[in-house]
Amino acid sequence: MKIGILQCGHLLTEVAQRHGAYPQLYQNLLSGYGFEFESYSVVDMEFPKDVHDADGWLLSGSRHGAYEDLPFIAPLEDFIRKAYAEHVPLVGICFGHQIIAQALGGKVVKSDKGWAIGHNEYDFEGLGKLSLNAWHQDQIVELPKDAKVTASSEFCNYAGLAYQDRALTIQAHPEFSGGAINDLIKARRGAPGMPDDVMDEAIAKLEMHVNDKVIADQIAAFFKQPREAANV
Repeated sequence: MKIGILQCGHLLTEVAQRHGAYPQLYQNLLSGYGFEFESYSVVDMEFPKDVHDADGWLLSGSRHGAYEDLPFIAPLEDFIRKAYAEHVPLVGICFGHQIIAQALGGKVVKSDKGWAIGHNEYDFEGLGKLSLNAWHQDQIVELPKDAKVTASSEFCNYAGLAYQDRALTIQAHPEFSGGAINDLIKARRGAPGMPDDVMDEAIAKLEMHVNDKVIADQIAAFFKQPREAANV
């Protein structure tokens, strides 16, 4: 099964050099499940020719906001809607979670709750409490009509969404290790709007266990589940 990775942003160079760019991080997360991968840097306007160029699509994180007026946003939303209509499965991580919701009628904002950084706990439907690394301020505040909430926390109401068998999205970053979070904090500390107290708390929790493998299993099972082709 071929998974197309839609790279929606670039990690800071110093972080990518140590841990891998987004495509490599997702390939590492989903290694061992029998997938093959091809990446497209949609943030640089490199798009697949057709939604059927892969058997499923994974939309990455990004430093950009889904609501920003950037050249890649509108064509990416068009691609999402077309893939969704034609039952090509979509998985969204962080920005990917947000842009899929926005493309399908939801609303994303820069939250006044501030930042979630590093180790966070979420209540996952059917799985109980899971811990994952996070890095976000933007949040979904209005759901698309087809979205079902699958994970939440006190900080983030809509931390996981499922859209029947068509899309599965997660606000957290299962691809980020504690080391990646540590290097992101080192690179971003002191930048405007970045909270020292939240970063300090994240540093204190770097060694805490995260359930990235559980989420990888969930993503792999979602991609592989049988689904009927759309009547197109």
